[in-house]
Amino acid sequence: MTVREKVVRAAVRLFAEKGFEATTVREIVEAAGVTKGGLYHYFESKDDLLFEIYAAMLRMQTRRMVTIAESDLPLPERLHAIVADVVVTSIADLDAATVFFQSFPLLEKSKQVQVRAERRTYHERVRDLVAEGQRTGVFRADVPADLVINYHFGAIHRLGMWYHADGELSGEQVGEHFANLMLRSLRP
Repeated sequence: MTVREKVVRAAVRLFAEKGFEATTVREIVEAAGVTKGGLYHYFESKDDLLFEIYAAMLRMQTRRMVTIAESDLPLPERLHAIVADVVVTSIADLDAATVFFQSFPLLEKSKQVQVRAERRTYHERVRDLVAEGQRTGVFRADVPADLVINYHFGAIHRLGMWYHADGELSGEQVGEHFANLMLRSLRP
């Protein structure tokens, strides 16, 4: 594992456990087993480190979503796979997802704008799949596609508040349930 990866992993764990504001740079470097210089070689500030946590998760989930969205699967299967995937990948790195969803307001404003734009691009691409299904009669059209996306992704963004790895359901099972709930809500 590189110094950069060690720093990010330590920060994710500490931010999830203690919160962004309560975590010091000293605690991060001690947990990562690196020097402050090692941290500052890759990140100018703790805020930059928080931004990287967001950016890494968004990049990974967006790549996966685009691959699924552009596949030859039938539309309902693509939407199901995307929703299941975002749940599974969020649960797979629940600490990062928790930091992602709970610490957003603490980001510097210019970085919030950038993250919002990237998240909006992701949500709009998924919304476009819902709208396509509505136009073609595959999905019911009496509920606006934006509302469908905001409702379902709003629930996904709260995973860190209730999901526990030692609970009854695996990440894959939760992903399957979330995807099924979305598709059932869209049946004509």
